[in-house]
Amino acid sequence: MSKRLFDEFSPVSSKAWKQKIQVDLKGADYNETLIWKTQEGIDVKPFYHSDELPSLPQVSSTSAKDWKIAQAIDANGVDKANTEAKQSIENGAEFIIFNQVGDNTDIKSLINGIDVPIHINFSILSQSNIKQLSELGLEKFSINNDIIGNLGKTGNWFHNLKEDHQILEKSVSVSNAIQINTEHYQNAGAHSVQQLAYAIAHANEYLNHFNEQLSTTKKESLTINFNVSIGSNYFFEIAKLRALRLLWSTLSKAYGFNSDCVISATPSKRNKTIYDYNVNMLRTTTECMSAVLGGANIVCNQPYNYLFQESTEFGERIARNQLLVLKKESYFDVVNNPSDGSYYIESLTNQMAEKALEIFKSIEKNGGFLNQLKDGTIQRKLKESAAKEQEQFDNGDITLLGTNKHPNAADKMKSAIEKQPFMKVEKRKTLIEPIIEKRLSEKLEINRLNEE
Repeated sequence: MSKRLFDEFSPVSSKAWKQKIQVDLKGADYNETLIWKTQEGIDVKPFYHSDELPSLPQVSSTSAKDWKIAQAIDANGVDKANTEAKQSIENGAEFIIFNQVGDNTDIKSLINGIDVPIHINFSILSQSNIKQLSELGLEKFSINNDIIGNLGKTGNWFHNLKEDHQILEKSVSVSNAIQINTEHYQNAGAHSVQQLAYAIAHANEYLNHFNEQLSTTKKESLTINFNVSIGSNYFFEIAKLRALRLLWSTLSKAYGFNSDCVISATPSKRNKTIYDYNVNMLRTTTECMSAVLGGANIVCNQPYNYLFQESTEFGERIARNQLLVLKKESYFDVVNNPSDGSYYIESLTNQMAEKALEIFKSIEKNGGFLNQLKDGTIQRKLKESAAKEQEQFDNGDITLLGTNKHPNAADKMKSAIEKQPFMKVEKRKTLIEPIIEKRLSEKLEINRLNEE
């Protein structure tokens, strides 16, 4: 007869634990000493207990068994990109992302012989792109049709407001999917709660637009794809993805849309460095782990050297192998919903969702996400958050090993740089102020390069 290991011990309440801790603190205040508040305004406690979390958030579709290893490939040359894709698939890739696909690219040749799911990021979204994919069977692809994301990131529509919406509507009528790109919020310095609020406010613009256009059946089958960037705060990033699903489920049900979503995740650019660049592999490993444990459907890793060097076979292989090790050797595809029931993660999920919902309601009350992009409110909030994070890095409160802590003075990078690793603001006319992505270590790296 089996006997539970700790049945002979009486349960201990959270109140009893706090009393014991308070005694051990010898007069120090429990809240001031052991509870710390994050930039998001979230209270992180020293311990979590079931009696403080009577109900768990109902997060749907967080299965960790079905995530796919993605490979991103620049499609500057059709034959070369096609060959790279096939080689990547032979070596473990399960999903192909083609970037920088031009208006005149021969899509049929680009995808020839590829039998895994494909996502296409066009340089410019156009009617001819949609037509070409429609003839090939657009339902086989996912495409970047996020016109609002492009506006926020570049400051301009692909063409103009009217034409972009016509292209969006055409793509949705064929593929029945909408892409929501949120990576630039994280890479521009947004904290986790802001990222969530902006993601659902961004998506809400599309729901408002299509609510009257689509039939009930079409709305219930529409696929929403969120592209997110994953930072280095391990447990917070797990909770962020779970909170995103929770928020989307709540929002979509209010409109009668499909409550499930697809999440594609990639490591953040913000904390990557050019000095002691091998540490980037450690950062991307934990970030990819957060993505999987948080329930991402697709994970696309970044090569450790992508910031400053052109794509190399070795760098791409190492990035892909990091995911293969997680999936095939660490069994990250065996357990469903592995983060369910962790009181810490469940608490973070609840707090993030609640705080993001408050910001979302404020955005809607003040005219909606698109209006706040146009009047610069979103950009101002991002700058404020980025400035706080930058100050923490400059003060050493945020550590990037090998860069602002334990730097290798003998590390020389000037001769190794093949492409511009620093933020570059192009002087051009834009409709709105673009959201600028910037890494934390840029200023420090520029100073070191100048001293080499």
